[in-house]
Amino acid sequence: MAWVCLVIAGVLEVVWAIGLKYTDGFTRLWPSVVTVLAMIASFYFLSQALKTLPVGTGYAVWTGIGAVGTAVLGILLFSESAAFGRLLSIALIIIGIVGLKLTAAQ
Repeated sequence: MAWVCLVIAGVLEVVWAIGLKYTDGFTRLWPSVVTVLAMIASFYFLSQALKTLPVGTGYAVWTGIGAVGTAVLGILLFSESAAFGRLLSIALIIIGIVGLKLTAAQ
């Protein structure tokens, strides 16, 4: 169950990171509301996951999911660079996340 909470927390991190772009510096109400709620929910699910997962593993996976998801959505939604080096770096983060999952104590 901890890993499910961690994945949910990571997905919500992507939501709030992308949401920040749409808030326009927190000047737009509804994107700001969604972003803040996603932040709160993300931290909640992360805290639930960290009840049983090692903090280093949990935090690294959470930020990894957020980084990969945000980078991919940046490419898809905002026409950010999809250069080979960037895609390779994203792939390396994914490999790190999988490695942490496979070697985690729980």
